[in-house]
Amino acid sequence: MEKWLVVLGIWAMCAACAVLFIRGATAGSSKRVASKAGARAASHAPSGDTRAALND
Repeated sequence: MEKWLVVLGIWAMCAACAVLFIRGATAGSSKRVASKAGARAASHAPSGDTRAALND
């Protein structure tokens, strides 16, 4: 019985780590899209520096 609790605990820890890893990997892509859109909108703001507009 004690052996099965240890095995179950290890599997539960692996499953929890996998879930957290997958959530972290997928959350980063949506943040990058949002930050890229914000940076693109900021580069089109009128600023007097035309080099920022030419980089797109």
